[in-house]
Amino acid sequence: MTMLLWTLIAIQIVMGVFDTFYHHEFTERLAWRVSQRFELKLHGIRNMLYALLFLVLGWLEVYGLLALLIVAVLVAEIVITLMDFVEEDLSRKLPPSERINHTLLAINYGAILVLLLPVLVDWAMQPFGVSVMNQGLLSVAATACAVGAALCGLRDFAAMRRLGCMRSVPAAELVEKLSGRKTVLITGATGFIGSRLAASLSGAGHHVIALIRNPAKAEMLPPPVTLITSLDQLAGDTPIDAIVNLAGEPIGNGLWTEAKRAKILGSRIDMTGEVVKLIARLERKPEVLVSGSAIGWYGLWADQVLTESAKSHACFSHELCAAWEKAARPAEELGVRVVNLRIGLVLGTEGGFVTRMLTPFEFGLGGPIGTGRQWMSWIERDDLIRLIAYVMATPDLAGPVNATAPIPVTNAKFTEELGRHLRRPAVFRIPGGLLRRIGGGFADELLLGGQRVLPNKALSRGFVFRHETLRSAFEAIL
Repeated sequence: MTMLLWTLIAIQIVMGVFDTFYHHEFTERLAWRVSQRFELKLHGIRNMLYALLFLVLGWLEVYGLLALLIVAVLVAEIVITLMDFVEEDLSRKLPPSERINHTLLAINYGAILVLLLPVLVDWAMQPFGVSVMNQGLLSVAATACAVGAALCGLRDFAAMRRLGCMRSVPAAELVEKLSGRKTVLITGATGFIGSRLAASLSGAGHHVIALIRNPAKAEMLPPPVTLITSLDQLAGDTPIDAIVNLAGEPIGNGLWTEAKRAKILGSRIDMTGEVVKLIARLERKPEVLVSGSAIGWYGLWADQVLTESAKSHACFSHELCAAWEKAARPAEELGVRVVNLRIGLVLGTEGGFVTRMLTPFEFGLGGPIGTGRQWMSWIERDDLIRLIAYVMATPDLAGPVNATAPIPVTNAKFTEELGRHLRRPAVFRIPGGLLRRIGGGFADELLLGGQRVLPNKALSRGFVFRHETLRSAFEAIL
C-alpha cells in the first residue's frame, strides 16, 4: 500500500465526511424525511462496507480467496453508489454543491481503484492466508475511520427504522370542511405549506392550479394539478373559487442585509399585486382570497397576550406584514372576501424552522436561545392546512386571522419539550449577545424576540385544533 494510495483514501474520507454532515445531516436532513428511507438504507449498507474495508486495509494483508472477497466488496460499493445516485435523483433534487461533491468522490474513487486493484490481484494470486500488518499511525487512523463509518451506518439504520414508524394523516382529510368541488389557485405551491395544501386539495377531489417559479420543483406536487409559471397564463374566463397566496422570499435562510430585506418585501408585495390584477380581469371573481401574513405584524412584545385586535410595535417584521396585508386590500374593492392569515411558527419535519433544530438536538447540542423567556406562537402544519380550508369555507370570516395554536410556549419550554421527546438533554444555551452581534435585526426579531399570540377569531368561529399542546404536536410529527 503506497503513500499515494493512502493520500487518496484520506481525501475520499474528507469529502465523504463533508457530504454526510453538511448535505445529509444539516442541509437535506435526510434522517427526518420519510421519502428518503431507501436512500438511508443504501447509505447504511455502504458505511458498513467502508468500516470493513478500513479495518482490513489498516491492519491486514489478505491472500487468495480473501483478497477476492475484498474485490467483491469494492464492486458492491460501486453498485450501491450507482443505486444511490439513481434514488437521489428520483426522490429529491440534489443541490449543486452535492452534485459537485459526488462527482469528485466518483473521480477520486476511480483513482483509488486504479492503485488498489493491482495490489489485491497480487494478493489473490498467493496462497490463502492472513498477515497482520501494524502500520503505526496509519492503522490507528484506519481504525478511527472504521469506527466513524460504522457509527454513521448505525445512525442511518436507526433513522430508517424511525421513519418507518412515522405516520402522517391522509392529506385529503385535512380539507373536509371544504364542500363541493372547488377550483383553488395557490401561489407558493411548492413551499413547505403550499405543497401540503395542494396535496390535500387535489387528494380530496378539488381542482388545484399551482403557480410555480421553478419548473424543476413540479414533481413535488402530486397529480392532478394544473401547473402555471405566470398568472398571465390564466384567461379571463378561468373559473377560480378561491386563491391562497403564500408566495414570498424565505425570511429565515440568511441575514437581513439591505438587499435581503428588499427581496423579502418586494417578493410579497409584487406577487400579491399580481394576484389582485388577476382578480380584476377575471369575469367571475373568486369567493375568497386567503393571503399570507405572519404574527410578526404585531412586532416585538414581552408577555402581553395578542389577539387580532391588538396593536403593533414598529420593526421590520411589522413593516413587512403590514405592507403584505395592504397589498391584498384592493381585492375587497373588487367584491372578494380577503383573509390575512397571520401565521405563527409552523411545525413539521419536511420544512420550517424546527427542521433546523432537529439535528443539533438529536446530537445532544440543543438548548434555549438567549434567556429562553421569549414567546413562541406555533402551529402544527396539518392544523394550519385545516385552518386554511376552514377559512375558505366560512363566509363571515374576514380580515386578520391568527394562525397559531391556542397554547403558545416560551423558548425554554419549547426546547425542553423537544429535548424530552428526542430523549436528549437541552442544556446548551446560545448567548443572546453573540446572536445579536452576528445576526443583528434578524436575531432580535426571529430568534430573541417573540409574540404571545392567541387565535381568537378561529376559536370563536368554532375551529377545533387537533394539536392544542406542543407535546401533542411533537408526538404527531416526530
